[in-house]
Amino acid sequence: MARLAEGPVTVGALAAELPVTRSAVSQHLKVLKDAGLVSEKAAGTRRIYRLNPVALAALRDQLDTFWQRSLTGYAEIVEHETEEG
Repeated sequence: MARLAEGPVTVGALAAELPVTRSAVSQHLKVLKDAGLVSEKAAGTRRIYRLNPVALAALRDQLDTFWQRSLTGYAEIVEHETEEG
């Protein structure tokens, strides 16, 4: 994800930068593509992958909401413990 955030890249270029096989990189990219977080474009025989900024923004919103709910719940527990203790 970090490398894709820098800009579009091919599977081969990604694999060259990582300690995993090209096949493993392809499998990870397929999962990200199926989730809508990554898109691909054909360039001859190569595929160029890039992040989908709209999907990433939606994911970020969901994670922010989840995190805020968790923090609110934690604060409520702490307040309750303080009142009782």
